[in-house]
Amino acid sequence: MKKFGGVALVTATCFIAVFTVFFSSLYFNMGGFYATANETLSAESFVSTESVTSDVSSETASVATESAQTSSTNDVSEADTSSTVSLPDPPSKPAVPAASPGQAVGKIVEQFMSPYNAALAYDKVYIKNRTSLSIDLKSEMAAPISLKINKSSEPEVLIVHTHATECYMYETRDYYTKDDATRSTDNSRNMVYIGEIIAARLKAAGISVIHDKTQHDNPSYTGSYANAEKTIQDYLKKYPSIKVVLDVHRDSVALNDTDKVRPVVTIDGKRAAQVMLVMGCEDGTVTGFPNWRENFRLACQYQKLLETDYPGLARTMTFAAKKYNEHLTTGSMLLEVGTETNTYEEAAYAAQMAGDTLAKLLNSLQ
Repeated sequence: MKKFGGVALVTATCFIAVFTVFFSSLYFNMGGFYATANETLSAESFVSTESVTSDVSSETASVATESAQTSSTNDVSEADTSSTVSLPDPPSKPAVPAASPGQAVGKIVEQFMSPYNAALAYDKVYIKNRTSLSIDLKSEMAAPISLKINKSSEPEVLIVHTHATECYMYETRDYYTKDDATRSTDNSRNMVYIGEIIAARLKAAGISVIHDKTQHDNPSYTGSYANAEKTIQDYLKKYPSIKVVLDVHRDSVALNDTDKVRPVVTIDGKRAAQVMLVMGCEDGTVTGFPNWRENFRLACQYQKLLETDYPGLARTMTFAAKKYNEHLTTGSMLLEVGTETNTYEEAAYAAQMAGDTLAKLLNSLQ
């Protein structure tokens, strides 16, 4: 009986182990981790009708792991000048039960976040100045852009994601629940997907691009800007030909403690998430950023061209006394594509247009 009991115990233990692995695999394949109620109002949210991306000091949220098979290590799309570039497939919706209004944590309010009432505006450029600096926008717009694009085989644009795990919704709703994830470590369902679209549009225009897919905010939001800075510096050392660094995020805009904004504009009959440039500068205690005007002037020309090509696509540019790692080059910009309440389809459409306009701008700088 003792021998039989031992065999039975081993058999039972093996059965439990197999059962656990099977259902764990099923859970992750169904879409992985879901945001808790605290994660739903993410670290960069604030009560306003406008938003500023969190800097290093406010990175407090941690990121859960979505899949045991998803890596946060460096995954790179090498430089490519091919004119035949296909867009990545849109992410499929996880097989989870449909949400109902009874599960709502808060409302989602759709808005066109108009840039046209900005206090600082000139020639299709609209800016929210959050610094103590006085900006002569007309003079800045008239100043020449120093960087030149050579269109060689060497990479000239680097796309990175300081907050790679930021993600979107799969469907349009006027409410959100605790099960609507705001983070994903699946690169087909986060900012890497959006970065792939922008990279594809640049490559199709003949611009050589590297798309870095490192999840700098995984496993922790804390230190993500420092992590991204190291990645950018490594690339700049390896490829001195890089002139433009684009850090692609998504935003989060809260109306109050529970309700959120979905920024949308209709362009050519199709809904798009609005985008926003976030530019830093040297001001007050922020030092070591002497060439911020070079980045700012490039961003102003980008904003003007976005408004020319796709009126209303770009929200008011945020100009703040932060670095955002933009001090590393004279062609650095941070681009927010929608918020977590936009759908993947809306964000992808915005990314296509933002990518096409950026390609047009860079090709004019030869």
